[in-house]
Amino acid sequence: MTPLIDVMLVLLVIFMVTAPFLVGAVKVTLPRAASQADALAAAPLVVVIDKTGQVFIQDRPLAAAQLSAELARVAAAAPDTEIQLRADTAVPYGRVAQFMALAQAAGLARIGFVTEAATSHQRP
Repeated sequence: MTPLIDVMLVLLVIFMVTAPFLVGAVKVTLPRAASQADALAAAPLVVVIDKTGQVFIQDRPLAAAQLSAELARVAAAAPDTEIQLRADTAVPYGRVAQFMALAQAAGLARIGFVTEAATSHQRP
């Protein structure tokens, strides 16, 4: 019986020593501040490229010459603006890549591709 008690005491000491290391996070009381991140976050810029290749920003058609200027204006106002790109399936990939290059040159790097949810009976 004594050897079992010794083993139990050794195991207890081992657990007592290793228990503090098992907690990975350091407990910190963070200061409270009024958060304005939601108020300052820019609304996403919705860009549509239809099947003819025409670009619409916020449902407003833009000529190719106006597109760069509009993207630069948006980037100057809020460089962290997210672009939500809605491109028709008939649009060539080159046209989408061209728009992405214009957006990146203007300083807008956050681009999200908007798609429709596929139903279970459709195949990609």
